[in-house]
Amino acid sequence: MSLLAQGKKPSLRRGMSLGQWAAVGATGVVIAGSLAAYATVGDALSFDTESIEPDAWGDRPASVDGIHNILVLGTDERAGDNASYNDANGIRPDVLMIASIDVDNGGATMVNLPRDLVVDLPACEGNDEYPGSAGGQDQLNHAMRYGGLDCQGNAVESVTGVHLDHMVSLDFAGFESMVDSVGGVEMCVPEPIDDPKAHLQLEAGEQRLDGSEALGLARSRDSTEYGSDLGRIENQQRLVGAILREIQSGETLTKPTILRDFLDSVTDSMVTDQGFTLDVMMELAVAMREVDLENLHMVTVPVDDHPADPNKVVFQEPAAQDLLGALAAGEVLPGSDDSGGSGSEDGGEAAPGDVSLRVLNNTGRNGLASEVETLLNAEGFTVTGTGNPQARAPDATTVYHGPGQEAEAELVASALTTATTEEVPELEGGDLELVMGGADWGPVVGLDGGGSDDSGGADLDELGSTTAADEEAVCE
Repeated sequence: MSLLAQGKKPSLRRGMSLGQWAAVGATGVVIAGSLAAYATVGDALSFDTESIEPDAWGDRPASVDGIHNILVLGTDERAGDNASYNDANGIRPDVLMIASIDVDNGGATMVNLPRDLVVDLPACEGNDEYPGSAGGQDQLNHAMRYGGLDCQGNAVESVTGVHLDHMVSLDFAGFESMVDSVGGVEMCVPEPIDDPKAHLQLEAGEQRLDGSEALGLARSRDSTEYGSDLGRIENQQRLVGAILREIQSGETLTKPTILRDFLDSVTDSMVTDQGFTLDVMMELAVAMREVDLENLHMVTVPVDDHPADPNKVVFQEPAAQDLLGALAAGEVLPGSDDSGGSGSEDGGEAAPGDVSLRVLNNTGRNGLASEVETLLNAEGFTVTGTGNPQARAPDATTVYHGPGQEAEAELVASALTTATTEEVPELEGGDLELVMGGADWGPVVGLDGGGSDDSGGADLDELGSTTAADEEAVCE
């Protein structure tokens, strides 16, 4: 049975002790999960709730015993000094994420849904606060504007097939305060960033970001690979991991004042569905408290460019359905092993420093080869040239290699969202060729991701998964 409460109820403020709030942090925002055992100060905290009516959503996907799926939204509703981040009317989530918590086994998977994802939205009834919508082809995040949490939850559940147990919305002022409350986060910035739209200027290198800088990085498109929402999601995943590491390694768990500031920053800007009872929150908090960061996986649903608009994306099939189907069924998704995908069938191994390659752009996006060159160089590869393909121009991204270079090619492919490898005799003894195809090109995910297998399964390695324990603060 769904954990979402039924029936119409007014919005309200609910007070709770700091110890009780630890459960909210563990479930609703996920990143506060490890705090449940530590919050003992008796100061009262509160958060807003919003009424939703899942009975009106129609036929819903089945829930799975022991699995709690929470829709986490980062909204661009701004106030005060940061209001200039979004001047458009209407609240639209910049971040849409399904956090799937396995209560029985102490694991969690966070699946990001791009804000520019175009889907068939279900119809949404309007009310005094929202205009409603007749449904149809539209961006997934527009559902929030049409009907608030109720409409957004219906849309996500409808297009993913994943039963949602709860929903949490956090505006970006809360994210900024959250980072400041723990003293900032350590991050690696591979290249200098100057993004006026995100109010962000950063030098390259390892550095500690304050809340405003972390927020700018989370929202910046121009600082990402070819300016896409997918690149921005990568930054958001890195920041989530950085906050988790800061919580575990810093003073947040040992100093009540820091802990209270952190939790206060979350609750002040958070809205949940009215069915988030304290009993449910505590149950999930206990489960999340035992989750090792290595078992908290973050992955973006596979997408392709929209055929009519390169600034938008659509689900990449069958890979997207494989991932979402496994999530809906409560299946344990395979995680990363220590091999990194760099071995070959004969057991050979390769390191990035051993690999030289040319980067060739067959996507039609100007300047992409140079951008990818920078990213691959940051991973330790040697890019000897860029350009457009002449001899080989595949639709799908392919790493071409000579005989005996299987391990090197697999290593390059493992740093990409999706790629296959192919042996070409005339490349024997020479540089590899990475040809980026327009049919499936996605962001460089780094060597902690994956994508060299073209089987289309839901293995997290193949989908470019990272974990919250990944060391993102060190520039290599």
